[in-house]
Amino acid sequence: MDLRLSPEDEAFRNEVRAFLDASLPATIREKTSREERISRDEMIEWHRILNDRGWVAPHWPVEWGGTGWGPVRQYLFKEELQLAPAPDPYMQNINLVGPVLIAFGTEEQKRRFLPGLKTLEYWFCQGFSEPGAGSDLASLKTSAVRDGDHYVVTGQKIWTSRAHWSNWMFALVRTDPSEQKQRGITYLLIPMDSKGVTVRPIITLDGDHFVNEVFLDQVRVPLSNRVGEENKGWTYAKFLLGNERSNIARVGLTKHRVRRAWDIASQVQDGGRPLSESPTLRRRLAALEAELKALEITNLRMVAEMARGGTDPRDTKPSILKLKGTELQQLASEILFDIGGYQALSMRASESQSPPNADAWAARLAPAYFHGRAASIYGGTNEIQRNVVARAILGA
Repeated sequence: MDLRLSPEDEAFRNEVRAFLDASLPATIREKTSREERISRDEMIEWHRILNDRGWVAPHWPVEWGGTGWGPVRQYLFKEELQLAPAPDPYMQNINLVGPVLIAFGTEEQKRRFLPGLKTLEYWFCQGFSEPGAGSDLASLKTSAVRDGDHYVVTGQKIWTSRAHWSNWMFALVRTDPSEQKQRGITYLLIPMDSKGVTVRPIITLDGDHFVNEVFLDQVRVPLSNRVGEENKGWTYAKFLLGNERSNIARVGLTKHRVRRAWDIASQVQDGGRPLSESPTLRRRLAALEAELKALEITNLRMVAEMARGGTDPRDTKPSILKLKGTELQQLASEILFDIGGYQALSMRASESQSPPNADAWAARLAPAYFHGRAASIYGGTNEIQRNVVARAILGA
């Protein structure tokens, strides 16, 4: 298989790089390079820069603001964003709820929400996981009872990313408890300013406020906010999760971390010599780069198959990409943390003080390492992905 880029695709890659060099604000680039959280306003600013260029939702249909790019150019664009590094377009809007609305929403819902998803006028969070329903999502218990032209929603969602920044939630709710657990689930759009919605922060191990608990106490949601048919929400959730997992390998992110590791190691002294000359570190980074190249080739094979007309639904590559991609992301952040040594001892994102004599590059190493432990959980745990691959290979 020839995985070399055509001259036209190489020219496209250079076009993307030139745009990022010219248009990505320096403060956002610096924060993203350090894996520091950008602010809500900075995210809105970047989204609107991408939207003005027509690149914020590359995979959407052209009629709704997409680019018309094929799978290869979409892949190159994502990789260049991660290498710049620049923030990805806001995933919940662009990769999750947007494609669901395009595929299953009413024309009125599309006209209302899709333009605002691109500009972050609408900022959605994902109301899927519950205290007793994470990897086994179909066990969710949040209920929605019909009352005239509304649903009355009661329950709890957890690990809700950026709920405290969001003005809307897309949620799975149970509308028919008599059905089997994969049935009787409905997909609703819920305004976060509705009476009965309470958001409670969860401070994670890295000291950051990124995820939340969301409590829904008899929240009234108009029937017009239902996406698709009642009790068919599991179908839409599977479609959505397929979009989530297809973007989770993030080869470009790991490449950026490897480059950063070499750069930092060249600045750190070990016995009077740069740490980058350490045989142990060089072996670790070389092994990581070899595995990363294998992952990249697997990813490109899937992209090539998509460019030829699609992949087999039984294909295990998405699970392999998710599994191996997140493992390599974590390994790269672990190596960075080790390179930082005592200078990485500022453990919490909320701490304003670094250890004595610490350099600026060390400030986010520990928080990024701890936050990255979740990569093997979200989007379907790596244990589940191993089961998917095993069943496909062994036929069990």
